[in-house]
Amino acid sequence: MNKILIVEDVELNLELLIQLLEDDYELLIARDGAMGLEMAAAEMPDLILMDMSLPVLDGWEATRAIKANDKLRHIPVVGLSAHAMSSDRQKALAAGCSDHLTKPLDEDILAEKIHYFLEMD
Repeated sequence: MNKILIVEDVELNLELLIQLLEDDYELLIARDGAMGLEMAAAEMPDLILMDMSLPVLDGWEATRAIKANDKLRHIPVVGLSAHAMSSDRQKALAAGCSDHLTKPLDEDILAEKIHYFLEMD
């Protein structure tokens, strides 16, 4: 079973992601970017869903740190953000995200992206 690390601090968003994914994937949960970075290194997930607005270490910096680590850089990171501006997507991609989705999440697009990145493995 593929392992997905969800890095999200908003309870409602986290609950939605868990409901959508728990039947098909092993889920790991981190509530801030620093914890997400630690869990990525310890658990080596197949995919990371990274909220970009996080406490302690934001998603931009956490993604940069993941992509700077030789052992982690192969893990696809999908940035999640409530910001829908094209500049936010570009900023996420520049930080190292493999893709960027805006909230509220479209369940079908999320499923497509997850399938796409896990099939690449």
